[in-house]
Amino acid sequence: MIKYTEDHEWLKIDGDIATVGITHHAQDALGDVVFVDLPEVGKTFAPKEVAGVVESVKAAADVYMPVSGEITEVNEALRADPALANSDPLGAGWFFKMKLAKPAELDALMDETRYTSFSANA
Repeated sequence: MIKYTEDHEWLKIDGDIATVGITHHAQDALGDVVFVDLPEVGKTFAPKEVAGVVESVKAAADVYMPVSGEITEVNEALRADPALANSDPLGAGWFFKMKLAKPAELDALMDETRYTSFSANA
C-alpha cells in the first residue's frame, strides 16, 4: 500500500514499516537535487515534524515526518548520490524507513487517486 501527504511525501507500507520519500511532483518542483540531510536512526518523530532536508539548485525544502514513528534506516546511497531523488524518487531515491507508532494515522493520508488530483492543483 502506498500513501501520500499534502507535503508531497510518499509512504510504502509493509507491515509496521514504512519507506518514505518525496514524490515525482516534489522533485519536479525542486529541480536537480544536490544534497539531502537524513534523520538519525533511532530518533522518533511526531507527524509534521521536520525529519530531513532536501536541497536542489533552486531551493531547499523540509522533509516532514508523515506519521508518528521511529527511524529504522536511512538511505546511505541517496546521501552519496542525491540525484537519485530525481532519477528514481519512488524507488532507489527513498529517504528513510520508519517503524509506525500509530498505524491508524495512515487513514488521514491520501491514496494515489486523491494525491494525483491534489498535486495537479498544487
